Amino acid sequence: MKEETVFYTCVTIVLLSIVTCCGFYVINDRELMAKNIDSAITRGVDPISVRCAYAASTDTICVAFAVSGQAHVVPNQSVIKK
Repeated sequence: MKEETVFYTCVTIVLLSIVTCCGFYVINDRELMAKNIDSAITRGVDPISVRCAYAASTDTICVAFAVSGQAHVVPNQSVIKK
């Protein structure tokens, strides 16, 4: 009886740890994406391209963005004068 209780307690702690770590990863990933999108907007970069850097390869928005040909458009870059 005591061994079963210890086993179930350990399994519960491990599962809760896994859920907590996965939740932290997802929340942190979304916060970093939001910061990078804000930074891209201030620099004049298309925020959809930044979003697609974080998305899965099957994300329909990013697939449509890549097919549209806008994925390779480079904004005007300032030229360094000598």
